[in-house]
Amino acid sequence: MKKNAFEGFISRYNLGGEVESVKINSTDENLIVSFISDDKTLLGNVSSDNKEFPNGDFGIYTTSKLKGLLGVLDSNIEIDQTDASLVFSDKNTSVNYMLADLSVIPVVPDLKQLPKFETAITLDGEFISTFIKSKSALSESDTFTFSCKNGKGKVVLGYQKINSNRISIGVDCNCEGDIKPISFSAKYLKEILSSNRGAKSSHLKISSQGLAHVYFEHGEFKSNYYLVEIK
Repeated sequence: MKKNAFEGFISRYNLGGEVESVKINSTDENLIVSFISDDKTLLGNVSSDNKEFPNGDFGIYTTSKLKGLLGVLDSNIEIDQTDASLVFSDKNTSVNYMLADLSVIPVVPDLKQLPKFETAITLDGEFISTFIKSKSALSESDTFTFSCKNGKGKVVLGYQKINSNRISIGVDCNCEGDIKPISFSAKYLKEILSSNRGAKSSHLKISSQGLAHVYFEHGEFKSNYYLVEIK
């Protein structure tokens, strides 16, 4: 197995360290992980077509530790399963990662009934780069705010009803009518965009009922993220 393929899978759910504890499910068909942030404003799932992982459910309690152990190994690795751990090895070195009991892994709720998404925003390379730089420039800004009026949409970092330091980004979007300002986590969106750069297919959809859906498809990976409105 190529190590960078598994690391790519990890980075898409770990989001720069924002999500640590997950259950990875592996079958003959794919590798999939569902996750939820500590503050419950982000949840999602990532799947990979990789079929070289052992079958089963694996409790990963500290993803940062797993990433550190993988960093010791060469680019080609083998993965073996024991009763309580995963063993990753290259031709000279092996590392042992202790698995967590699944009872200590946060349970991710099923999103069975999604609201209607009235807005679809194109996530092209220009928007992704501008948003990441904007979040760095306004690092204290916790949220991004989307609004649409007369068919013109914009994403604002630093939005306040009073005058404030802010960055407004015009976006290519399709909106069903005007959309009043609605806010979601800026730090999570920045990490989502950073972890999925280069995706061949992507979108950001927003519902006025308080949910945003970010989707990417790239190579063997499919990534879904759901952001809950921050009021």
